[in-house]
Formats: sequence, structure tokens, C-alpha cells
Amino acid sequence: MKKTLKQEKQLKALIKRFGEPFSSSLGINLQGGKEEEIFKWFLASVLFGKRISYRIAAKTYEQFESCNVLKPKAIANTGWDGLVKLLDDGGYVRYDFSTASKLLDLVKQLQQNYGTLTELHKKAANPKDLENRLTQFKGIGPVTANIFLRELRAVWKKSDPEPLDFIKQEAAKFQIDLNKFNRKTKTFIKLEAALIRSRKQKNDNSAYRAIQNLPTAR
Repeated sequence: MKKTLKQEKQLKALIKRFGEPFSSSLGINLQGGKEEEIFKWFLASVLFGKRISYRIAAKTYEQFESCNVLKPKAIANTGWDGLVKLLDDGGYVRYDFSTASKLLDLVKQLQQNYGTLTELHKKAANPKDLENRLTQFKGIGPVTANIFLRELRAVWKKSDPEPLDFIKQEAAKFQIDLNKFNRKTKTFIKLEAALIRSRKQKNDNSAYRAIQNLPTAR
């Protein structure tokens, strides 16, 4: 019993400290299911999908936001040179050329094949088909698709990606059985975000160590 109570405390502390969804931290509101907000998260997910730090990816997204380049038409109108400048200004210099090209290709494919991301979801037969349709876009791999879909679990009916292996491994360190959770809830979205952040910060963050070392309830 004592161990169970400790685990409950750890879970609550973990979510409280690290559980803000990444979309929310960028000021993106997915809860209403609005296409405009979903596309913003799609853009951010593409930036997060590269092997680059969260800080740089977030700063780069904020650069797009400050220049109001947050819609497919705005991205297309900005053009390759303009996108490269935005990426460079955000510190995304390692992948600036390739990402500028990718973004232009993505918005073109989206508009030609579906029109909107909402329509893409509507046409998908099930969660697996939804993931497959996303990864058919040039430059969208399984990891980027997972980043995008995991925070839409409670918004899109067919959005239910399998948690990535490193998230499962991190959950195991806290003795958290992910299979016992309803993945289509805000709580699971927050838990997934918390496990990602705790993994990134565990080596040098006192908050992580405090969660791991919570005293057993008496």
C-alpha cells in the first residue's frame, strides 16, 4: 500500500511539474479543434521533428508567430528565401535550407491532396490510416507524425499514436503502467509531455530528483 501511495504522489508531482502540453507552452489552443490552431501545431511539430533542441525549435516557432507566418498561404507567400531567414533568425541554422524546402512542399501537398488537416483526419479510416496519410507527406516521418498526433488525442477521434519507446522506458522508471490509462484524455496528454520533459531534464534538474525521491507515505 505504501508503495502505491508513493507512486500516486510521484505521478501527481510529475504531471504538475512537467505536464504542460508542448502546444500549450507555445500558446497554441488545440482544444476547440480549430483548423488554424491545428495547423500551428503541425508547423511546430515539423520543427520539433528534427534532431535539434527544444529551445531552438520553440524559438523558431515564435519567430514564425511574430512574423504571422502561421498559415499554409502565408508560408507559400513567404517563399524559400524568406523561410530560410525566419529559420536562421530562430537559430534553426543547421536545417534551414532543407526545412524551408520541406515546408513549401508540405503546404503544397496538403492543399492539393486534402485542403486542410481537418479534412485529412476526416478521410482517414482509423488511427493507423491517419498516421500513414501523414507519413506519405514528403519529409514527415513516424516521429514527426507522433509528435503531431499525441497532443490531438482528446481532439481528433482517430488520433491515438502508440507512445514512443523512450516514453515507455521513462514511464517504467517511475513504475507507471501506461496501459492502465485512457490514452484519449487530457491527463494522458499531460503525462506523456511530463515523461518527455523529465527525460530531457533528469540529469541536471533538482525537480526531477525531488519527484524520484518523494518519501513513502506513512
